[in-house]
Formats: sequence, structure tokens, C-alpha cells
Amino acid sequence: MLDDTLKAQLQQYLALLRQPISLIASLDDSETGTDMKSLLETIVSLSDKVTLDTSGSDSRTPSFVVARGGETEGVRFAGLPLGHEFTSLVLALLWTGGHPPKVEQDVIDSIKSLDGDFSFEVYMSLSCHNCPDVVQALSLMAIMNPKVKTVVIEGGAFQKEVEERQIMAVPMVFLNGKVFGSGRMSVEEIVAKLDTGTAEREAAKLNAKAPYDVLIVGGGPAGAAAAVYAARKGIRVGVAAERFGGQTNDTMAIENYISVLETDGPKFAAALEAQVRQYNVDIMNLQRADKITAAAEAGGLVQVHMENGGTLQAKTVILSTGARWRNVNVPGEQEYKNKGVAYCPHCDGPLFKGKRTAVIGGGNSGIEAAIDLAGLVEHVTVVEFAEQLKADAVLVNKLNSLANVTVHTNAQTTEITGDGSKVNGLRYKDRATGTEHHVELAGVFVQIGLVPNTEFLKGTVELSKFGEIVVDAKGHTNLPGVFAAGDCTTVPFKQIVIAAGDGAKAALSAFDHLIRS
Repeated sequence: MLDDTLKAQLQQYLALLRQPISLIASLDDSETGTDMKSLLETIVSLSDKVTLDTSGSDSRTPSFVVARGGETEGVRFAGLPLGHEFTSLVLALLWTGGHPPKVEQDVIDSIKSLDGDFSFEVYMSLSCHNCPDVVQALSLMAIMNPKVKTVVIEGGAFQKEVEERQIMAVPMVFLNGKVFGSGRMSVEEIVAKLDTGTAEREAAKLNAKAPYDVLIVGGGPAGAAAAVYAARKGIRVGVAAERFGGQTNDTMAIENYISVLETDGPKFAAALEAQVRQYNVDIMNLQRADKITAAAEAGGLVQVHMENGGTLQAKTVILSTGARWRNVNVPGEQEYKNKGVAYCPHCDGPLFKGKRTAVIGGGNSGIEAAIDLAGLVEHVTVVEFAEQLKADAVLVNKLNSLANVTVHTNAQTTEITGDGSKVNGLRYKDRATGTEHHVELAGVFVQIGLVPNTEFLKGTVELSKFGEIVVDAKGHTNLPGVFAAGDCTTVPFKQIVIAAGDGAKAALSAFDHLIRS
């Protein structure tokens, strides 16, 4: 199951165990069951602090529990936690064995203080790069609080269960048998949903913070670069971000960032945060801005009001709130979101194995999605509004070489249809003839570009007709002391490398403003 290199790495990690752990397995004669037994035996062979008990009798088979020595309750993995989830397994072993997690102490305290019966089931796929964050968060909660129970379920190994519960997007989380949430969630977000007093406490913390020289709103590549460049000037810098890394967290492969031959989005996002933390920047995660007040109206300091009720103050502010996936805005899209309508082919594509799907959008992201899906599903239909595909020629050539892909250009999507519980088709109109067509399928992946996260700025900061923050060559907005950078601005070409450069430029402009005023 594991090659020699991976075994050696795992053995090094297991050397960090501080107390014994037990692996309690409920196995069967399936191929997955056989592979699971082999994996668990390998783990046991690498540490004298790990024991294996194969007498388990859980209803989900094959599965195993990671428990403290002498105990029977812990984190349960149903199916093999390999692929992106192998790290989740390693962390569950380490945390159960007493190795401290790299999580703020106040988060640990919040987990331990949760009171009630919380039984979580999280469905994931091994190719999903959003799933590990949720799996690891819920695993940590189960390890830290005995009132929390967590089962991690690999959808491919429990296909019947996935179909019965109509799970068409991962990660999908159930709490006490009811849908709790879907998509990427951090441990802080999950705890906040369970502990209603979190927002009030967070607001009080924000209100108590001293004014910053530079406050950055948004933690994507632009925000991270701005933080590094500002902090290197020796001034007080803060970053308020909804999730550090921004959209890069949802990007599978990054191959065009100069000096980095190849990486994936989550690794890139983690590297951004790690570098910013090197400079003693005050990072405030899970913070969504709600309003901004200009310095002239707030006694000389710019105020940024957050959704949780807190307010941050600064001499200068850099807005780097990024953008999000654009909705196609047709009947059925919202109704069937996560019920066949999806936005991440890497995460949700495996759930449509052997089925018919569609991709709306003929740009690079749409054609890349279609190519990826073609290797998993029965058939892919690409629907593009323009008269020809807009993707790079190399991608179009690859797409045209695939036998199970059909492309419709000059086609307007008019409706995503369903049976009331899940998607069953897509309706589009031929823009040349006006003829309407209906394609029967199980999933629709929307890939039609981005919309800036700037709604909270309306009426205060000048926006373009597309909602982008209007900036000059140095990143100035129309408000003195307020700058902007990245995908949320009028700067053309929304690329990671461009956003990072914009962030650096905005930080230098902010510092110039500080020393001149």
C-alpha cells in the first residue's frame, strides 16, 4: 500500500507519539477491506506504540477507529484514507497519540467547551483538495472533546450510501443525521456554528485592538504580498481575511507562478500564510468586512466594520478581497446547488463516475474541467455562449481529441432541470436559430469566470460597472489612505502572479502615504 519512501516518512512521524494508540478495525473480504488490513498492519509495524485489533463490528465495513490505548472511541475512517486524505490519517494518529496540533489555544479551548451530543459524518473523495480541511477539523474535534463523534466516509467505497443520501458534492457534513454544511470549512468555522457566542467574543477582540499602520482586508496572493512588503518596513500590520489564501485554496494545479515549477492551491495558500506569519503580522481569519468608513468621517483613521459587529481601525487600508465563482443565474441553479450543480470538478467529479455531465463555459477553467471530467464520467457536454471556445489552443486541441465530449458553441444555457431532488438535465438555446435543446445528464459544472467581492463597498469606494474597485497605477482608490489590489480591482488579467505584484505595489504606496502624511 505504501512505498518505501512513504513508510520512512510515516515512521518518522509516528516517532512523535507520546502515548499508545489502538487501531480497531471492522473488516470484510472486499478489495478495500484487504487493502485496509494491509495499511493498518504497515502502520503497526512502524511503531511499538500502535496496536491493531481486528475484532471490530461496526455497521460500516470496512472501517477502523483511531483510539487512545485502552479506549474504543475515536475518529472512524470508513474506506481507505489515501490520496489527499493520507495526511488526515497521519494527523489523526499523531493527535490521538498526544502530539499537539498546530492550532491556537483559544480554538482548542472552544472545542473542549462544546456541550452536547455531536455526531458528525463527513463524506469525502480521495481527489478532493477541499476535503482534508474539513476531515482534519472534525477529527481534531473528536479527539479533543469526547462529546464529539466523527466518522470520515470515502464516497467511492460506500457508493450505495452516497446515492441513498443523494450526496452530489464533497465535502458533505451531517450532524446527528441532518445536513450541517458542505464545501471547505475550517475548524474555527465549525466551532462558530456550534457555539453561538463566538461572534460576540470575536467582535470584542477586534474592538480592543490598537489601530494599525496598514490594515489589509483579504488574505489571497494580493493580501499576502501586501502584508509581507508592509511588515518589512517595520510598521504595525494586520490582515483580516475570510480565509487565508483566498481562491487559491480552490485551485488544483498551479504551474505558471514564476520560480515555482508546480504546486497545488492548498499548498500555495499554506505557504502564503506561513511567510506572512514570519513577519509578526496580526492575522485575523474568518473575518468578513461589512462596511468601510473613510478617515475624514472617522476622526482621522479609516474604520473597517466586520460582519460580527467588530470594528478595526488603521491609518491606511489595502482592500484585497478577491473574487468568487460567477453564477450562471438560470432557473434550477440555486435549487440544485450541491444536488448536481457544482463548481469544483476536482472535488465533485468522482461522484459522477460513469454518468453524463455538462460544463458551462468555454474558457480555460471550463475546458480544463471538461478534460478532467472526461476521464471519469460517461460523457461531457460543453456549453459555450460565444461563437467559439475561448480557451488556449493547447487545451482546445486536447479536448477535441476526446471521444466522449460534445461541444456546443453559440449556445445560451436557459435552465438546469431536475426531478425535485437532483439534477436531471440542462436546457440551452441555439443563439443562431433560436432552437431550444434539452440534454439529459446528472451533473452540471459551472465555470464562467469571476465576480469581485466588493458589495460592501458600494457608496463609499468608487466601483466600475462590473463591481471592480477603480484604482490608478499605484493602487490608489478614490478615498485617501485606502488602496486596493488583486482580482477585486480594475487591473486587467486576473492571475495569481499579477495579484501578488499588485499587493506589493499597494503596500509600497501605503507606506509612501504614511511617511508623507
